[in-house]
This record gives sequence, C-alpha cells and structure tokens, in this order.
Amino acid sequence: MPLLGGIRPPIAVLCLLIVALAGLTAKVLGPGEDAVVPKAVLSSQQHFAEDGAIALRASIDERVTDLQRTAAALNEGPRVEPERILSDLGKTYQKWTGTTVLDLESGDVLAARGERIPLAWLDKDVLTGEHALTPRMVRLETGDVRLMTMAVLDWEDGPQHLLVASNSLSVPAITMGPFRTMAVAARDGEVLATAGFEESEALNSDTQRKELAFLQKQISRLSDQAAERTEVHPVTAREPGSRGYPGVSGTLLGDDYNGRITTAGYASLASSDPEEKDSVAAGLGLTVVAMLPVVQQQGAAETGRELGGLVAAGALVVLGLLAAAVLWAAVQRPLLRLFLESRRLARGDLTRPVAVPRWGEAARIGAALERLRAQLDGTGDAEGQGPGTKGRGVRLGVRVPLALTAVLLLLWCVPVGLLLNRTDGSVSVPATIVNDQRDRTDLIADRVRRALNEAQADLVSTSGLIDADDPDTAGTLLADTLKEHTRYQALYVVGSDGEVVARAGGDPHEWSDDGDLPLVRVSGRGDKKPVIQAGAPVPEHKGTTLVGEVRVEFLNSLLKRPGLGEVKVVNADARTVAASDGFLAFEKLSGTLTDLVRAGNVRVGAGPVENGLLIREGGNVEVAAAAPFSGGGIASDLGWTVVSSQNADHFEIAAYEREDRGVLAGMLGLAAIVVCLGWIHLVVARPLRALATSAEKLAGGDLKTVHYPRYQDEVGAVVRSLELLRQQLQARGRHQTRRPAESRPGAGGR
Repeated sequence: MPLLGGIRPPIAVLCLLIVALAGLTAKVLGPGEDAVVPKAVLSSQQHFAEDGAIALRASIDERVTDLQRTAAALNEGPRVEPERILSDLGKTYQKWTGTTVLDLESGDVLAARGERIPLAWLDKDVLTGEHALTPRMVRLETGDVRLMTMAVLDWEDGPQHLLVASNSLSVPAITMGPFRTMAVAARDGEVLATAGFEESEALNSDTQRKELAFLQKQISRLSDQAAERTEVHPVTAREPGSRGYPGVSGTLLGDDYNGRITTAGYASLASSDPEEKDSVAAGLGLTVVAMLPVVQQQGAAETGRELGGLVAAGALVVLGLLAAAVLWAAVQRPLLRLFLESRRLARGDLTRPVAVPRWGEAARIGAALERLRAQLDGTGDAEGQGPGTKGRGVRLGVRVPLALTAVLLLLWCVPVGLLLNRTDGSVSVPATIVNDQRDRTDLIADRVRRALNEAQADLVSTSGLIDADDPDTAGTLLADTLKEHTRYQALYVVGSDGEVVARAGGDPHEWSDDGDLPLVRVSGRGDKKPVIQAGAPVPEHKGTTLVGEVRVEFLNSLLKRPGLGEVKVVNADARTVAASDGFLAFEKLSGTLTDLVRAGNVRVGAGPVENGLLIREGGNVEVAAAAPFSGGGIASDLGWTVVSSQNADHFEIAAYEREDRGVLAGMLGLAAIVVCLGWIHLVVARPLRALATSAEKLAGGDLKTVHYPRYQDEVGAVVRSLELLRQQLQARGRHQTRRPAESRPGAGGR
C-alpha cells in the first residue's frame, strides 16, 4: 500500500505531534534557567532610554530650527542692534543657556547674554568648511558640555554677524527616584551629561555613598558599551529599536552590588525616518543611557508551576497513547482486516468465512463480504444471508472512535489552556515597573508641555513679522509658516473687533481677547474633537492676536510610546483632550483614574512623586500613572495631566508568560486534533461510509453499479475488490443462464 495514503499516516502524524507538543510543553512550562532580571524590567529600561532619546532629539532639533528661523526673519528686515536681538530672543525663547553676537570680520563680541560662551573653538573650518555652521559640542571650563548652534546675520548695509547660542545636552528635567540615572554619551562612550545623581547625593550613609560611587562607575562603563552598539546604522543593526523605534536601542546588564544588579537601556538619537538626514541631533552620534539598579530575582518561586509543566507533558503522552490505541483498535485494525479479506475473496479463496468486525461501517462491509462469499460459493443468495454472517443492525460508525479520541485529547487541551498557570489577578508586579510607568508618564508630560510652549513661542516669533494693516502680505506669511510647522492646522490673525484679518489652513474658530483667559486654551466641547488654540499678541497692534490651532493628531503622536499602554491628556476637569489610541472629545476617565489625576494635581510643581499605582479589579491587574504639567512655560498653567494605564499582562512577567504559553499549548493541541482527526474523517470515515452502502447494495443484488476507487489506499483497495467480486457475480450469473438453455431438448444440435 502507498505509504502516504490510508489510515496509517494521519495516526502516525498525530503521534508525532503529540510527542513534539509534549516536549515543547516540558520545555516552556517545565524547569528552566532563572532569569537574573525579569524581561519586563529590562524592556522598561529600553523604553525609558528611547523616550529620553526622542525628547532630547526633538529638543535639539527644535532649538536649531528656532535659531535658524530667527536669523532668517532678521535677515529679511532692517538691521537690528545686537543687544535688541538677544533681548527679543530671550523674551521669546527661554531655552538657551547663553547667546552671543559676534562680528565675523573682526571676531569681536558685540553682545552677550546668559552663560559665557567660549570662543576658542571657532575657526575657519567651522565657518567655511564642508560642514560650515554645523552645531558643535564644546566643553566648558567647568567640565560641562554645551551644544553650540550658529546662524549668520547678513544685511546689505553692513558687516556680517554671527549669532551663537549654547544649550545643554541634559535629558529632560523630570523627577526620578533614588539611583535612577540617565546619561548622554558621545560616539567614543564619553559621558557628556547625567541626570539623577544629584538627587542621590543627599544620601548620607556610608553604604549609600559607596553604592553611589559604584553606580557612577557603572554608568561610565555601560555608556561605553552602548555607544559601541549604536555605531551601526539602524537598518543594518542586529538589535534595531523596539517596535519600530527609528534608532538603535537595546538593554545591558552591569555588575551587582549588595544584592542589586544594574540594568540599563540605551537608544541612539535618530530622526523619525532612518533614511532621512533632516535631523541635526541624529547626526551628532549621541546615545541616551537609562540605568537603574534592581534586586536580583529569586529562583525558587516558580518551582510548583514548573513541576506542573512536567506533569502536563506526561499527561499528554499518556492520553496521546490512549488516543492512538483507540484509533488503531477501532479504525486501523478493522480496516486492514477488511482489506485482506476482500483481497482474498477477489482472488477466489472462498473456503473460510469472512472475519466480520464487531461494529460500525467495518461490520457492515464485513457482513456484505460474507454474503458475497456465500453467493459466489453457492451457499447463499442476494435475498438472504449466508451461513456465518453477522446481523445488519449495527450502525455505530467510525465517528465514534474519532469523537472518543477528540475527547481524550480535549481532556488535556482544555485544562492546560484554561486552567494551568492561571494568574487570576494574583501576580506580583515588580515595583520597578510601577515606578517606570510613573517616570515615563512624567517624561511624556514634559514632552507635551514643551511642545505646547514651543507652539506658543513660535507664534510670538512670527507675530513680530506680521503687518496687520496688509492682509495679503500677512496671509502669505501665514501660509509659509504653516508649511514649516506641521503642528498647526490653521493660522489666523484676529483683530481687536474679533474679526479674522488674515488666515491660512483650516477654518478659524472663535478667539476671545479676554485678559483672564490663557494664551493656550482648549474649546470645542460638543464637537467631534477638541480645538486647541495658542495665541500671541501682534506688536504695535493693540488687541490684534496671532492664533494658531494645534492639531490634535500632533499631540496624539507625542503620546504613542510602546510599553505605556493607553496614554491620555486630560484637562483640569479630567476630560480627555488627546489620546494615543483614539478617543471621544472630552470623554470622562474611569473613577480610579480620575482620583489619580486629582491626587496628582495636588502636587503640581513637585512632579509626580507617588502618582503610580496598581489597580486590581477581579482577575485584572492594571498599572496606571498620572503626571501633571509642571516645569515652567505658559503650558504649565493649563492644569493638564497626562494619564497612562495598561494591563499588567502586557508585561514580560514570568507568570503571565507561563499563562500565555499554557494557552498556546492548548491551542496547538486543538490544532493537532482538528488537523489529524479531520484528515482521518475526510480520507477514511466518509469513504468508508460510502463503501459500506455500496457493499450492502452489491450484496443485495445490485450488479449494475460499477465501483470506482477514488484513493489509492485501504478503502480504495476494498473498492477494487468489490468491483472484482461484482464482475465474478455477473460472470456466474451468465454461466448459470447458459446452462439451462443448453440442457433444453434440441439445444445440442442435429
């Protein structure tokens, strides 16, 4: 018989799948190597570093763009005195640590504000080389590193000036817990800036000071490793950024100290598209490293669950053997016996009765073969039964052993998939995860606040160029500004009488010049989405305001970060104004999250120190955090809060991973049942039922129907034997018809 057809291949495949699934179950649910640190903690550090890299890259690019835009605007107008340039720049943007205006011809300092900028790094290559006016990193006498940004001020009626602005490379000023540190590393691994150590320096005990010194060494070593790993291009990196992060990111493990091991995540600064070169910060070769010491995981907590995995694997082997035995005894063995008996009858061996199986289609076919044997032997006929035949009332089919086999395997699949390793809300979520949720939410809140501050600052910068008395020129300027800033959906100038003087973009909304209202506000309640407006008074035109409507989609894009779950921005009334995964305008938060927002708003100005918690409801565990706007700027007075929440089962915690693996094992078992038993049903059960009907018809005297085998297997072989028996019965009938005719008088000739 062909090896790939018939009843034996699906049973063999089922046995192989059961053995493979048992081995897989023992491997993934049985004893394994204990992880030093939970994967969820390492992933959280990686996401933390990515968030810091995104914020730092956006901050650097924004500062460079703002300085270049300011210089371009100044170059288009009349000459302005250096002191006024720096004064207006400082009023508009509070982002540079120091600004200076130089005379390019003589090199003299014409004006300076803020931190003193060293000039020894300025040379001919910086100003005229291949990378002229490219931002440079310069180390000050204090040891701090500053990023120097330059722009040329060129007027027709005088010498050229050089506008230089310096800013730090520090990560966003967010609240971090003890020993949480972040660092900015250069290409060679040198640490350019750190954040977090200053909060740990308040610890006074000798043990804490020793641990702090240990961590300072660790951040230096891990920064060197991270810089080496981020040298490659993101497209060709072995460890690309998580879930679509455009740069290179990953995790590192450091040394342990007093039962704690240092974990770190790193991320290179990258533009939104790795193939684009439009990001100045992405070309600086900087890497953000987030480091946190955590308690090493104890290895004996999951012993009971691991033994359960071994028991489950053993139970599968036992039930699989029983299932295979049922199929062999109830399906394969009777079918092979029918194949042998039918072939014996087709060869003409009619000496012994047919061994008829006890039940099912095999019994019906065996009884029909016995009747056919009796007809060929002359001891029976088509109307009755020959000697030794079984009864014809047995109707239990092959579907019964198939159903019994499915039940045996389901006895393993259902408990393993639904009951084994169930967490039921009793999982212990590491405190580090809750703290990271809180700190990352604070970082996102800082990023959104800075974005709104930047939006209003850009309007202030643009308002000085608007001539409200010339609507056509103002409209052209607004259209050009709208093309440069993707954060706006509409720009328009509102006069003192409330009428729109000039506009660009979408339809404008009502703007009130009430002095009690903030310059950044939200309206549109009752509409499909909120209307977020920022305004800036137009100089020398009292009551005239430049208004920009910030796209809600722009704020939503700032909130989409992996590992934070659903992130929302809510106003002072806990109504949603932006969200990462879609929202209804001004929809309410759940009761628990509303309480969390209110508790966070009490601490405005200090940052979210304890605004992270675990929410346990039924069998679900949720991690949530709230971070109110704080840190300065016009947006900090809005009273807005960033809220994040996600189910704990999204974390790579061992208990949840075991639960998921158990569900996967159960589903794989179900797949094996469907594939193998469905195979048997299609290839054996259905053809066997049709064969039983055909055999009974043939035994009942239907000699006209020709039997064609559809498959080259055991059932097909029995069908071929039935066809041979049919032909033998036809030949016997013709022979019996000729014999009476020959025996009549005169039939033998003259």
